[in-house]
Parts: sequence; C-alpha cells; structure tokens
Amino acid sequence: MQNADEYTNLDESAAGNLTWLPALEHKDLLAEPVARALEEIAAREPELAAQALVAEIDPEFSDTAPMVEKYGVDEKLVCNCVLVAGKRNGEERVAACVVRATTQADINHVVKKRLDVRKASFWPTDRAVEASGMEYGAITPVGVPAQWRLLLDTQVVAGIACIGSGIRPSKLLVPGALLAKLPQAEVVEGLGVE
Repeated sequence: MQNADEYTNLDESAAGNLTWLPALEHKDLLAEPVARALEEIAAREPELAAQALVAEIDPEFSDTAPMVEKYGVDEKLVCNCVLVAGKRNGEERVAACVVRATTQADINHVVKKRLDVRKASFWPTDRAVEASGMEYGAITPVGVPAQWRLLLDTQVVAGIACIGSGIRPSKLLVPGALLAKLPQAEVVEGLGVE
C-alpha cells in the first residue's frame, strides 16, 4: 500500500499546466450540485472552501490518462469517484467510492462489507448521471446525493486531490481535508488497493 504522506509533499508543478481559479468565484465551471455543496461547506468552513480551485479543460481529455498526459497533472493527485450498489432485503444501497487514480476501489471486500450486501457492482451509467445531476466521467464526491454513502480512501484525504467538477469541461483541485468534511464522508482504510 502506498504511503499517504507522499500525497502531502507534492510541489506546485504537480497541478500541471492548467490555470486554477477559486471555485466559488467560477461556479459556471461546476455542476449545480457541486456548486451548492461548496457553498454549504463555505458557510461552515470558509477558509477550507476558499482553497477549492477549478480549471477549465477540454472535455475530450477529462479521463485520467488523457488529462495527465495533456495537462501534466501528476497522476498521484488524481482521484476517481466510482458508484457502487448492492441490495439487502430489497433495499438498494449506493456508495460513491473515492480512491487515488493509482489504485482501485476494493469493491468485492471493503465496499461490500461497508454496504452490508452480498454482491456489490458498479452502478449503471444512466442511473448514476440522472441521480447525481452530474455528467458521466465527471461524477465527484462533492455534491453527491445525501442518501448515498461516501467512502473516501485514507490516501484521498491526505494532501491535495484533483477530482471531477460534475461536468467534463473542468476539474476541481481540493484539499483532502475538504472531502473529509463533506456531510456523509467516511474515511476508510484500505478502500484503495493497487
């Protein structure tokens, strides 16, 4: 397992050659649920919310590998949010799972146990987009529906995280501490595995 400390010691060049702007001053670059969630954080933790930055990108390069290659963002900064669901007693249980791009979410063990389901699998794209109010490939932990579990790997809350903005033409750069302050956030050891 990677050491979480390696995510706290990245220099400014790790954020690549993008122009990062204060997210709360550029809400046009955020999906509506994301902007609303950042405003809610700002009401409680203004200094933390002020550290959230947004950068405009070409949506063709929104996925991790193309973004890293085109914009020079250090892959160690990038975090992916995947939606996983399972059923128990007829009730569907959904979790947004956030891990560093250098790892994968341990769905078959950690997530399944957290959701208390027999089988967990990726949520269908069309349902994820409709329920989140975000675009496919840009779903982010900031602003996910309150009824979802939000599982954050310990590596995600260490240092800085480059995450989706809810829309493909931009990315967010936030302190991991901001993600840990999201209302339903659960920090989970071992969620991300190599």
